[in-house]
Amino acid sequence: MVRSAESPASGRKVVERYTWLERGTHLVHLIAMFVLLITGFKIYAGWDFMSFEAARALHMIAVPFFLVANWLLVPYNIFSCKGEKCSLRHRIGHFKESYMFGKADAERLLGTIKNFFGKGRYPAYTIYDEREEHYVTKLHPGMKILLIFESMAIFLVAVTGIVLYSLTWAPFGIPISEWILSIAWYFASLINENGLGLIRFLHLLAAYWFVLELIIHVGILEFDPDAWKYHKAIFWSGKEDLSDRHFVKVIEEGEQKRVTGEN
Repeated sequence: MVRSAESPASGRKVVERYTWLERGTHLVHLIAMFVLLITGFKIYAGWDFMSFEAARALHMIAVPFFLVANWLLVPYNIFSCKGEKCSLRHRIGHFKESYMFGKADAERLLGTIKNFFGKGRYPAYTIYDEREEHYVTKLHPGMKILLIFESMAIFLVAVTGIVLYSLTWAPFGIPISEWILSIAWYFASLINENGLGLIRFLHLLAAYWFVLELIIHVGILEFDPDAWKYHKAIFWSGKEDLSDRHFVKVIEEGEQKRVTGEN
């Protein structure tokens, strides 16, 4: 694999890559996901390392942690900010730039594929604007694609999980389980299937997606000694040394135009 030929920054420049809340959110998400997967497959496949009752109890305990991390803390981390540039327009722009897959990401993803075959340098996917002191993006372009499917899987596993938890769940008298079942039966009837069976299938499909995503995220995208610094940042320090230019592009003070996808 050919590395970027970026010259190192003048001196050591350490910046905050992840806040303590972002690191905590990631850890809660990770632990809850592992508990849900292990206990879920125990319930589904009948693994005998624990009782069904214990697995179901642990499964239900992990659910609120998983949903709070993904549906409350993650959005808060994305849209919260400090300082002068905290307008709604700025936060929406930051979200689009940092998390939505765009043209520059497509170019970087194509660059990673070319690099795999020995064609060209590995493109930077961590881009820091030194003038404005903020990250343009922290994510590998492949991760931006994975996030789309992860969001869909989280929604799917939550909605189907409601019915699997209780066929009659109706908080405050609102028959949510019945509504979900009605929708499931409608689509199941189009393919001559059972509505509850379709819900079980979709719940299991989402679980398998999380396993696949974990393999891609850790085993492929980041199974590289030069990427271990990001594991250290997300699990411990929260800091990144920008003088280490592996996967990093710094838009420096002297540059006149904003660069978002070039090395």
